[in-house]
Amino acid sequence: MAPTPEGSEDTLFPDFPRGPLQAYRARASFNWKELALFLEGEDILRLKKTIFSTLENDPLFAHPRGHDLSLEQYRELTFRRHKRLFEHNFLHPSDLQQNPLKSLVLVNCLGMYDWSLASKVILSTSVFLSAIYNSGFERLFEYIPKVFSMEISGCLALTELSHGSDTKAIRTTAHYDPATEEFILHSPDFEAAKFWVGNMGKTATHAVVFAQLYTPGGQCHGLFPFVVQIRDPKTLLPVPGVMVGDMGRKIGLNGLDNGFAMFHKVRIPRQNLLNQTGDVTPEGTYVTHFKDDRQRFGASLGSLSASRVCIVGMCVTNLKLAVCIALRFSATRRQFGPAEGEEIPVLEYQLQQWRLLPYLAAAYALDHFSKSLFLDLMQLQQGLRGDDRSSRQVELGREIHALASAGKPLASWTAQRGIQECREACGGHGYLAMNRLGDLRNENDPNCTYEGDNNVLLQQTSNYLLGLLERGGPGGTRCESPLKSVNFLEAYPAILRQRFEVASLQDCLDSAVPLAAYEWLVCYLLRESQQKLNQERKSGSSDFAARSRAQAYCCRPLALVFLELTVVRRFHEYTHQPGVPPPLQALLRRLSALYGLWSLSQHTALLYRGGYCSGERAGKLMESAVLELCAQLKDDAVALVDVIAPPDFILDSPIGRADGELYRNLWAAVLQGSGALERASWWPEFASKPVVGSLRSQL
Repeated sequence: MAPTPEGSEDTLFPDFPRGPLQAYRARASFNWKELALFLEGEDILRLKKTIFSTLENDPLFAHPRGHDLSLEQYRELTFRRHKRLFEHNFLHPSDLQQNPLKSLVLVNCLGMYDWSLASKVILSTSVFLSAIYNSGFERLFEYIPKVFSMEISGCLALTELSHGSDTKAIRTTAHYDPATEEFILHSPDFEAAKFWVGNMGKTATHAVVFAQLYTPGGQCHGLFPFVVQIRDPKTLLPVPGVMVGDMGRKIGLNGLDNGFAMFHKVRIPRQNLLNQTGDVTPEGTYVTHFKDDRQRFGASLGSLSASRVCIVGMCVTNLKLAVCIALRFSATRRQFGPAEGEEIPVLEYQLQQWRLLPYLAAAYALDHFSKSLFLDLMQLQQGLRGDDRSSRQVELGREIHALASAGKPLASWTAQRGIQECREACGGHGYLAMNRLGDLRNENDPNCTYEGDNNVLLQQTSNYLLGLLERGGPGGTRCESPLKSVNFLEAYPAILRQRFEVASLQDCLDSAVPLAAYEWLVCYLLRESQQKLNQERKSGSSDFAARSRAQAYCCRPLALVFLELTVVRRFHEYTHQPGVPPPLQALLRRLSALYGLWSLSQHTALLYRGGYCSGERAGKLMESAVLELCAQLKDDAVALVDVIAPPDFILDSPIGRADGELYRNLWAAVLQGSGALERASWWPEFASKPVVGSLRSQL
C-alpha cells in the first residue's frame, strides 16, 4: 500500500464519541484506522465518505425510508431519490478506468442506506446499459446519455410467469420480417408474460427483453436480447401492443417497482437485436461466429454472471450491517454476572462470541472474495469487448460462471443465517423494526432466489467440476484454470490419501488447516458425485435423471464446499501476503483461521464419513480451535466493526450507534415514534359497551 499523506486520517475517519464502547476500543490489539486503510485504500475511503455525507446532508434522503409511507409514497420517494443521485454524480468514467471497484463500492454504499434505491440504480444503469454496451453495437449507444439524463429508464426482462431458472424454456418470441426489416415480439399467452422485472412496474420506459429468435421458415435460433420501448417517456403510458403493470407489495424492497409485461405483435427495428452472439442480415439470414449452440447460449446469458457477482457483494453488505448492530449491542448490553458481582456485557459470554464472531470473520473473508471476483469479472468483460476468442478467455468465462453460480448461494445463505443469528442475539430489541435487523433479513431474502434459485445454480458449479473429469482432468491430463481455483485437482489421488494430522491446539489455529481439509473434501465429494452418476446411469437412468438423483448428498455439497474452499484459499493468501503491515498480521490471520474452521465444522459428518478424521480428538480439536479464536478476537470485535460500519445516519439503528449509548438511544427513538404517546384514534370503540346479552343468558 502506498504511503498515506500526512494528516489524511484526520479527514477520513471520525472521532468516535466516548461512551460505553470505549472500554472495548481501548482493549483492541490494533489501530482500526490502519486496518481500514490497508483493506480499502485512501481513494475508496474518500469515495465512501463523500457518498455517506452527501446522503446525510441532503434533506431528500432524511429517514424514515418506508415504515411510515404507503406503497405509492415509498415508490415515489425512491424514484425522486434515484433522480437526485444523477445530480450528485458520484463517479466519472475516468474514475472507473482507474479503479473498477468504485462502481461496486457505490452500489454497496447505497445499499447500506436503502436496497430499494440501490436496486433501482443497478437495474436502470448497470444492468440495462451493460447489456447494450457489451453488445458493442454503437447504433444503440444513444440510450446511454438518455439514461443518465433521466430521459428514459431501463430494465432487463428475462423471467416469465411460468419459467424462471429454466431460461431455455422462455416462450416470448421474436419473428423476423424481412419485408420491413423488423422483429415481431409476441407473448403467446399469459404464462409467457415477463414477470418479476425490477423497475418495470411503474417507471421503466425501455427494456432489454429476452425472446426466442425465429428467422423466415420458422427456424428457432435460441434466446436473444432485444431493446424494446414499453412506455412513452413523456407520459409513462404503455406503447401500443404492450400491457405493462406493477406486481404489488412484496416481503421487502417495496421502494422498487417490480412489474410484468405482455407483448402483442410489437414491431421493433432489426437493429434492436443485441447481436454480440449472433445476428440476422436484412434478408433474414442468421449468422454467428459460435460453432457450438451451447457456447452461444452461455455467452448470451453471460450478463447474469455479472449480476450474480454483484449480488455476492450485496449479501456481504447486509451481513456487515447485521454484525455491526449485533456486536455493538453485545458490547453494551449487560446481563447477569458472578454472584453479587456487577453485570457484564453479553459479549463476554463464550456462547455469544461463538454465535456472532464467526459471522464477523465471514464478513471479512467474503468481502475479500467479492472484490477479487469482481475484478476477475472485469478482466473477462474487457476480453469480451476486445473480441478475445482465445481458449484462455473461454476457460476464464467458464470458471467465473462456476464461481459466481456458487458464490451467490454461499453469500446469500451465509447472510441469511447471520442476520437471523444477529436478530436473536439482540433479544427482543432486535425484533423492533427501528433497529433494522428485520429489514435486512427481508431485503436479503430475495438474493437467495433472483438471478437463479440457489439450489439450481449450484448445479452449474458441480457440472463444471464434473466436466473436468470428463475432459480428462483429475488423475488424467493437467488440470489448470486461469484463476487457479481448480489447479489443486492435479494432485487429486494424492489428496484423497491425506488425513487430519494436527498435533496440537496451537497448530490448529492456522487457516492452512481448514485449507488442506477443504481440498480433501472437494476431492472426496467429486469422487462421490462421479460414482453416484455412474451408478445411476448403469441402472438405466437417463443422464437427466442421473444428475437429478445425484444432487442432494453429492453434487450440491460438492459445489458449496468448492466455493468455501475458494473463499478460504483467497483470504488465506491475502492475509499471509508479505504486504500485510506487521501490526495487522496476527489479527487478519485469526480472522482467516476462524472463518475456515467454522465453515469446515459444518461438514464434520462428511470428514468422518470419508475417513479424513477419525476418533474423538480431531473433532474436539477443531471445536476448541473455534472457541479459542473467538476468545482471542473478542477484545478486537468492536474495533473490527468500526472498520466496516457506516456512519450512524446510514446504519440507522438505535442499538447499533457508534456512541454505544444503547438504552438512551433506544428510549429516545421509541418516544419519537409516530403516535407513541397519542391516544388511539379508535378509542371510542373501547368506550362503547359490547353486546353481551346472548353471553349472559348462556351463563
